[in-house]
Amino acid sequence: MGLDGSDKSIPEGDGSKGSNRTPDSNKSDDTTTHKSNHIISDWRDFRAQLVAREQAQLVDVDAPIDRFSHKSSKLLGPKWAHPIPVPETGCVLVATEKLDGVPTFERTVVLLLRSGTKDPREGPFGVVINRPLHKKIKHMKPTNLDLATTFADCSLHFGGPLEASMFLLKAEENLQLPEFEQVIPGLCFGARNSLEVAAELVKKGVLRPQDFRFFVGYAGWQLDQLREEIESDYWFVAACSSNLVCRSSLNSSSPDLWEEILQLMGGRYSELSRKPKQDG
Repeated sequence: MGLDGSDKSIPEGDGSKGSNRTPDSNKSDDTTTHKSNHIISDWRDFRAQLVAREQAQLVDVDAPIDRFSHKSSKLLGPKWAHPIPVPETGCVLVATEKLDGVPTFERTVVLLLRSGTKDPREGPFGVVINRPLHKKIKHMKPTNLDLATTFADCSLHFGGPLEASMFLLKAEENLQLPEFEQVIPGLCFGARNSLEVAAELVKKGVLRPQDFRFFVGYAGWQLDQLREEIESDYWFVAACSSNLVCRSSLNSSSPDLWEEILQLMGGRYSELSRKPKQDG
């Protein structure tokens, strides 16, 4: 990861200083991807329910819960988060206390947009989702016409230390958007090469400017690099409900997302959320 930091760029930037290629959002326009993502959505919720039931059984071993009962399904609240053993697309990386004192990643939550391959040019990458910059795109005086007009009032967020900016798009799950890459149902991402398409969809009324979150920079790794950082306890890997990552930063307290996810994960994770920051 970019612990040494790097230059930031406004959203029309297209370079990358990391080991990965600059992310793009070129995808096939068939509906297979969209159908499979609906299956993933059901599977993620189902897995979360199983985790909740297992945790309940650990609390009260004398009162086993029927895995498929209606009553047991109520154990899973509208917001949920639980640890998973390995990274997957759409999961979050939650900074541990080992990153306290590292300004770039201290108490951050990184949404993994792709889990990566063994090809060093296609490693895992994502964006920090709890670092609003408290600036709008128009304050950066962008030269790109779409940014200066259609998206001028959109908020900017720090996405990571690597130089290539992108956006997240919250949209209805049944809305077909083959131009963008879906991360989890209801949430897609795009980069510089899909900005013009995004602007056209806004002008046509298909999407709204407030559906977008723009990120300055991103975080990227090689596959083995991220694995080593997780094994060295720099990151907790978690799955969490889509409403935690899809919610608009304008209507939520993004800096508290780190704490909220850890508390939802429970146990030792919840304890960490209440600890003061460690010296770097």
